[in-house]
Amino acid sequence: MNDRHDEAETMRRFNFFSRRSFLATGASALALTAARGYAQADSVSHGFVEVRTTAGRVRGAWANGLSTFKGIPYAGSVSGQNRFKTAAALQPWRGVRDALELGPPSLQPGRGARGKEPAPAEDCLVLNIWTPAADNRRRPVMFYSHGGGFTTGSGGSAYQDGGNLARTWDVVVVATNHRLGLFGYLYLGDLGGEEYATSGNQGVEDIRDGLRWVKDNIAAFGGNPDNVMIFGESGGGGKTSCLYAMPSAAPYFNKASIESGPGIRMYPRESAAETTLMVLQELGIQKADWRKLLDVPAETLVETQAAMGKKMSGPLTQGGGVRGMTGNPTPGGFGPVVDGHILPNHPFDPVAPAVSKNKPLIVGYNHDEMNFFFAQAHATDVYSMTNEQLMERLQKDLGANATSIADAYRASRPGATPTDLYVAIATARFAGVGETTIAERKYAQGGASVYSYIFTHGSDRLIPGTQHTMGAAHAAEIAYKFNNVTRSSAPPSGGPPQAGGPAAPTASDADIQAAHNMSEFWSTFARTGRPAATGQPVWPAFDIAKRATMLIDTECKVVNDPGSLERRAWAKVATA
Repeated sequence: MNDRHDEAETMRRFNFFSRRSFLATGASALALTAARGYAQADSVSHGFVEVRTTAGRVRGAWANGLSTFKGIPYAGSVSGQNRFKTAAALQPWRGVRDALELGPPSLQPGRGARGKEPAPAEDCLVLNIWTPAADNRRRPVMFYSHGGGFTTGSGGSAYQDGGNLARTWDVVVVATNHRLGLFGYLYLGDLGGEEYATSGNQGVEDIRDGLRWVKDNIAAFGGNPDNVMIFGESGGGGKTSCLYAMPSAAPYFNKASIESGPGIRMYPRESAAETTLMVLQELGIQKADWRKLLDVPAETLVETQAAMGKKMSGPLTQGGGVRGMTGNPTPGGFGPVVDGHILPNHPFDPVAPAVSKNKPLIVGYNHDEMNFFFAQAHATDVYSMTNEQLMERLQKDLGANATSIADAYRASRPGATPTDLYVAIATARFAGVGETTIAERKYAQGGASVYSYIFTHGSDRLIPGTQHTMGAAHAAEIAYKFNNVTRSSAPPSGGPPQAGGPAAPTASDADIQAAHNMSEFWSTFARTGRPAATGQPVWPAFDIAKRATMLIDTECKVVNDPGSLERRAWAKVATA
């Protein structure tokens, strides 16, 4: 995956969701009483709670029926001589370590300290935990991988705070920081031999190490180490796809959700090796002197990644086909490598991974994904498109398949404008086709059930410079599944409205209900392996005959084979 966006920063700049403002950092969700007790914690007093881990004791914050632990190390150093290698073992500490502040995100271009997070750092392997109580109650564990492709983002971003999800539905939520970009995915196996055999997959190995830490420690935080759900959106969906296919991760989770990030194919070794040569060339290092990479200042490596990123194409043009479905990711980007060991095969190509055959899966996307990217790129011309301009764009994007795809969408969506058609087609290329492919291949495996969804709860906020609403854009669902939609009037950044600008209106009853629905679906799936929400329709498992898909909104509904004409048209493209 090559989508190099930073979702949190983009949402801050555009204030996408306005009337349906989805960020909430308050404690307005249902609170479990503090009287449930923290009997198994080392101690609780004066707003703090201490828990013993395998590496030492940690002190978290306790308030309003929630214990929060931030910045807990889950693995050792990944800098110096450990750069580009599996993380060193975590070193124990003496005494009590404060876990009250967020830890550093991974180094990444264009990001410094932000909000309550410190500046990014090379040694970034920390995690955050939100739990109703450190009481050995064996609650379901929801382990989240943040978005931002494989190159940006953080597990400490405020809009994915796990407090409301944990408190409302009595689950334990965990999020990690892990290596990204060049630090997480530079492949040195062809140059460094056995010593660097795991390079190219450092980032997903870090997440695997976080899962291993959870297995060893989460019981002390009130979680069940034998009932762990992994989930993630966008790049987090791609990471989840990889974890779903990694033998070394298999012992540490029981179910998964892949959201708006269909990781069907990853980088072949040959492509990753070519990227490595491009990095060396950018740095002026000869191939024979590749070990000099270990001495290059981290800031210089970040600059190198940024320079290479400017030469790369956008999120739709991986391999020249439908994203994540045909062809391979383009050399020059960074992501997991199909190395035959850590990642033995492409996650979902040609089939679903056997190692997770018996693990239930949710897979889906947002109805209007691409509005996020068009707004981010200030591509306002998309929203005044004529039929002629539509066909010109589709011919550039799809070549000889442009007419057949356009005809299918016109027949499926009578009365749609050229803009609406283009957003729908681009959304299908970005996520819809890939997510459907994952559902089909998981079902064909004949193991655990797979559940398909489309998030349809849209925002009526106008895209800046246009008269077109944002709809259910990429990343819109994150605050809903974390139950972070309340009556707060704060903009998505969590700060005050911009001086002289309009205030963001309060979230509506409909928004709050949609968040309640989605967060209950996800937490129930974490608990039982079957998604369900009170007062909403039964969510049937996906099969090839009916293709049942849940449309997630204020009032959810099940639709069989939505967009069937469009799906069949894409299937012909994929097999042509």
